[in-house]
Amino acid sequence: MKYRLVTLISFLVTVTAIAFTTHHLSFSSKPPVVHAKLSPKLLSYLGVYEPGSPPAYRPVGEFAAMANRRPNLVGYYSGWAEPFNRSFADMMHQHGVTPYVQIDPTLARFSAIPSGAYDSYLRSYADSVRDYGHAVVIGFGHEMNAPWYSWGYGTVPAKTFVAAWRHIVTVFNSEGARNVTWLWTINQDLPGTGRHLAAWWPGPKYVTWVGIDGYYFRSSDTFNSVFGTTIRQVRQFTKKPILLSETAVGPNMNRFAKIGDLFTGMQKDGMLGLVWFDIPQSGSIRHQNWRLEGNPAEAAFQLWVARTLTRA
Repeated sequence: MKYRLVTLISFLVTVTAIAFTTHHLSFSSKPPVVHAKLSPKLLSYLGVYEPGSPPAYRPVGEFAAMANRRPNLVGYYSGWAEPFNRSFADMMHQHGVTPYVQIDPTLARFSAIPSGAYDSYLRSYADSVRDYGHAVVIGFGHEMNAPWYSWGYGTVPAKTFVAAWRHIVTVFNSEGARNVTWLWTINQDLPGTGRHLAAWWPGPKYVTWVGIDGYYFRSSDTFNSVFGTTIRQVRQFTKKPILLSETAVGPNMNRFAKIGDLFTGMQKDGMLGLVWFDIPQSGSIRHQNWRLEGNPAEAAFQLWVARTLTRA
């Protein structure tokens, strides 16, 4: 009887130990949480898009030399199902730069995103961002209020976009990737764009900053004509900080004056800063040579950066 009692006690101890270990392992398997926040300090961000970056830092270095200021944001576009570019992020971090990624869902079945059909991809991306361990700016489906992208106005209903955005943020949070600054990016108000921006708004819980893409296309453009209507509409539903997330001044105008107008307006309206689209394009009014290096307007850009922008 004593033997049987000892055996029973041993069995119960073993079962309890297994249960505790299983519970402990289950608890330990929960992804770690990584926090890394960017400062919301106004007029503290200078960013750039550069051809050839990624993979290289050299174009960014050339822009920094032109501006006499190292950018603290470097943007690039990532296709749907592409992994997080960890090697590029590591290189940017070594130079004191935060990577800024616009994930473009060109190949995605949009309605399948909130249903969880792409969760394995999203979890993998989130895990890579979390393991990177430093701040990352991520946008998704930028310029959704415009009609030119497959996820944009007139193609994907605003409520479907909102559901997808919220689901993506939720997946990242569940994977512990709390080092993401979520940038909700809209296009400047133009003929043909959707006018009710609040319809695409995911809510303050799911957005860190608002991004506005806007360009000086014509010599008559001013900060107010490019950004004013959009900023005023955004301010009707959120006080989140605003970054001019993609901007430039066309070459066929008084760039000295227009660059000054851009920075003055940004200062007056309390923007976080700007990301210059330093890409040479051609063929239409919306595709001009936006590149500054080698242009006489370099001096104006350098002057206004020094005069207007502080350090983050």
